[in-house]
Amino acid sequence: MGINLGDTFPNFEANTTEGKIKFHDWLGDSWGILFSHPADYTPVCTTELGLMAKMIPEFEKRNVKVIALSIDSVQDHQGWSQDINAYIGREPVQKLPFPIIADEKRELAVQLGMLDPAEKSKDASLWTARAVFVVGPDKKMKLSILYPATTGRNFDEILRVIDSLQLTACKKVATPVNWKVGGECMILPNISSEEATQLFPKSFRTEKLPSSKNYMRFTPQP
Repeated sequence: MGINLGDTFPNFEANTTEGKIKFHDWLGDSWGILFSHPADYTPVCTTELGLMAKMIPEFEKRNVKVIALSIDSVQDHQGWSQDINAYIGREPVQKLPFPIIADEKRELAVQLGMLDPAEKSKDASLWTARAVFVVGPDKKMKLSILYPATTGRNFDEILRVIDSLQLTACKKVATPVNWKVGGECMILPNISSEEATQLFPKSFRTEKLPSSKNYMRFTPQP
């Protein structure tokens, strides 16, 4: 099972550290990130959740709600949250600035295609992979990244991708390799030069290539 880009994200119900939620209602008109973890009280996950707790203001600035998933109980999540807060130098309270879904039976992990066939827990159950799903306000999946359980994520890259997704959702541009906010964008191939002149009053430049095909067109970020 799993979910593909452009699919409507499942409107699942789940118990979390902030009570029971129905995903679409919880998301509202915001963008959302759901990121999963192999298990509570695991070292790499602790570094990730700690960094996310620190970075929440950056996601809030972008109108992005954050929710995590781990295959343990709400009670375990609350105890683990104390460790995470202590690890990042904060008061060791039982709450983080985002909810954590309890998925003890791995039902949601299976539904969303998150299991890592290469990594097993002590009881031989498959660990949940480190999935990152970005969901738009239209409840459709805009991005999927699936890391193995043994590899921690790069949250700076996730922020960069969200900036690109939000820009390209409303402007007829694409973002090139290693793009960051403020960098040049690329004009979509299906836009004619005449239309590009109207759409991009800051002008654009065309890279001259041996093929003479004028498809490499750059414009300042709209």
